[in-house]
Formats: sequence, structure tokens, C-alpha cells
Amino acid sequence: MKKLLVALCCVAASASAVAAEYLLTVTRPNTLHVIDPAKREVVRSIAIPGDGVPGTITVPKDGKVAYVLTNRMESVVGIDLDSGNQVFRADFSSPGRRVKGFFAAAVSEDGRELYVHQAPVMLGRSEYQVEDTYIAVFDTADGVGAKPRRTFPAPRRISLLAPTGNKDHLLALGWDMYLFNTRSGTIEKTFPIRHWDRPGLGEPDVLAMWGTFEQARALSTPYFVPKTDVAPDSAEAFKAGIAVFDLDAETLKTIEFENAQTAMFSSVINPAARNEAFLVMNQLSKVDTETGKLIKRVDLEQTFYAVNISGDGKEVYIGGALDKIAIHDAETLEKTGEIMMPGGADQSIGWLRVVKR
Repeated sequence: MKKLLVALCCVAASASAVAAEYLLTVTRPNTLHVIDPAKREVVRSIAIPGDGVPGTITVPKDGKVAYVLTNRMESVVGIDLDSGNQVFRADFSSPGRRVKGFFAAAVSEDGRELYVHQAPVMLGRSEYQVEDTYIAVFDTADGVGAKPRRTFPAPRRISLLAPTGNKDHLLALGWDMYLFNTRSGTIEKTFPIRHWDRPGLGEPDVLAMWGTFEQARALSTPYFVPKTDVAPDSAEAFKAGIAVFDLDAETLKTIEFENAQTAMFSSVINPAARNEAFLVMNQLSKVDTETGKLIKRVDLEQTFYAVNISGDGKEVYIGGALDKIAIHDAETLEKTGEIMMPGGADQSIGWLRVVKR
């Protein structure tokens, strides 16, 4: 009997230790939604204080507070996912100075620091003066009314930020990928993308606006690139590829997988089969990043911007754009469910993140 009780206690403890997964998305005008993908339902909708439109969502490893870029990209608001309360707010702009954060915001894994790439402009009476861009670092403990504790210069056109396995490193994706040291504020390494030197290939075109790297710890993005060693009217003239940055190993891999024939906005790596990537816009595509082969593609009933995946790699979630999150089987790509947003609100440029609670 004693052995049975011990066994039951161990089973109960291990069961409670298994965290459930929830999806986070945002809709117009300014609402954050917590979604249970297993139940296929929205379990909580939280009004974000102030003006919209919300977009970027970043969450620390503990999954307790979601930081949302909103107020026309001029504020980040931290929402406690249990209470629904605003526990952090940083407003970037001030009278005479407009500061935008174009998508690129990330919180450190331990939740202590928030990084935002900022583009400031001085608003004169007869002219605008564009200032240099930088990454602002906020202490999340400063709460509502937070101001940057420090800043460091950063290139323009940064659209994604992600913390790496090194607690002092931050990856920034722009024309190239930059590995920042957040303590010194310097770029330790540059991974060329636009400025790569690959024989037979020109400069790639990248639209990287949706960061979904938490499940496989890999930041990925589709790209399109012209071939310079074939005729412009050749079927081979433009290729579609995917760039994958391993956030723990801090390594970048790029591979082309087909002649460019369809648009793809965002991608995610399968944590259970890291050679598999899923890409989305008007179709859902599955690609082998090791062999550079398109495995499967299905047409979708509407356009989707954002994609994410379950921790076991069995379900693919696609959202953004309109008022629906669709769920597809990762093996067959068949649609297995959908979740409608309350009131038919559209997600627009909103991200789709997974948290474990």
C-alpha cells in the first residue's frame, strides 16, 4: 500500500508539472486574446489600455506577462495574463518627437528586460528631422510609465528581435542578421543576408514581420532571391528559400527549396522534427530544410499572415489577417479545426505566440 501511495503521488506531481499550451493573438481595435487550442476556444479577452492597433507580442519563458506593441507602434503594454491588468507600459513618443517601434520588440527569457528597436523623428514646424535608430532597453520592474534604462545604436530596418541562448545576446533581423551584446551595446557578429556573397545569387527579398521562434528556439523567415546565372525569363530566375537561425547554437542556415511561384509571409520550425518548416500566406507549405525539398502544400480558404506550432509538433496554427485561427495536422496538412475571434474582429498584423502555463 505504501508503494502504491508513493507511485500515485509521483504520477500526480508529474501531471501537474506538465504545462498546458495556450495561444496568444491580438485583434482590432486593441484586444489581447488567450486561446486554448485543445478546446478550440478563446478563454479570455483582455482590453489593452489606450489606442491600437496591436501587433507584436513577446512573452518571457514563464508565460506570465505578455508585452504587446500597440498605440500605432508607439507604445509597449505589459498585460498580466492571470489578472488581465496592465503591469507595464512604455510610451515612446513625447511632444515634438515621434518614436516608432516597427515590429521589433523582445523580452529577455527571464522577463527582466524588454528590448525595442526604435526609429525617432523630431517634428519641426516646417520639417521633420530623422534621427539615428537604436535599441532601447527597459527594466520591466519599472512598471507603468517606464523609460529606457539605456540605449545602444542599431542599424535601420530591424523588424525582428529575439533573445538567444546566451543571456547577454540579442539577435536582430534586418537587411542582415546582427548578434548584439546587450551589456556592451555592440554588434559581436553579422550574419550576411542581403550582403551575402553566394555565387549565382543576387540580393534576397525578406518580409520578416512575425516572430514565432519559441517552440523550436529557431527564428526563421522565407525569402525570395534572383538567380544571376540564368536568363531573366527562365523559370529558374527567382528562387524561394528559408533562413533559419538556431537561437541556442547562434548559427544561420539558408536554403532554397523551389522556383518562386507563390507568396509566403512567415514560417515556423517544427520542434519535434527540426528539419521541417511550415510557411504560410495563401497556401500552407511544408519544407524539408535539410534537403531543400517542398514536402507538401495545400490551398487555404483565406489569407493568413502568421504561423505557429504545438510543442509536440503535431498541430500547426495559422492566424493573422482576418478573424480566424485555423488548425492543421502537421503530417497531412489537413485542416482539423478553427477558432473564431470574438465579434468577428480581425487580427490584422497581429502575431501568434504560444505560452506554456
